[in-house]
Amino acid sequence: MGWLERMRIAGLEQTLAGLHDLALRRGIANGPAHLATGIEGEDAAFFYLRRKGYTVVARRWSAGNQPGDLDIVAWQGPILCFIEVKTRTAHDPTPAEVAVDSHKRSTLRRLARQYVRQLPQPTAPPVRFDVLSVYLVPGQKKEFVHFEGSFGWSERREERS
Repeated sequence: MGWLERMRIAGLEQTLAGLHDLALRRGIANGPAHLATGIEGEDAAFFYLRRKGYTVVARRWSAGNQPGDLDIVAWQGPILCFIEVKTRTAHDPTPAEVAVDSHKRSTLRRLARQYVRQLPQPTAPPVRFDVLSVYLVPGQKKEFVHFEGSFGWSERREERS
């Protein structure tokens, strides 16, 4: 990624943060605090992934006819990545990524299958499921912990690992 692209991403990130601060000062609520924290974490994750060279193609993708959503869908080269973002405002003894339990993994797989089916290509691309923990601790720099390939298409794969 070139210097100009890095500067563009940094500018967009600063603009988004400025708009968020302006909305807070004007009293425009983003809904419940935990949802606002999640959205802020997903925004931070978007810019983090862009800086790492990912091509983000969807955010908060929903199938419409099924419950749930995919936080971020992005390409890393030829690999289609489904990225679940977990945001925390403190470092708890239990890490954020533990919240992606078997039920959540099942939901993500179901949505990913539907996403892949709607792609225009005749064969499915290689797919990876990631978990990206974002820590937005007040007074500290944003922290990211990226678990690439944290689970696969089936639970049996994790049991063998």
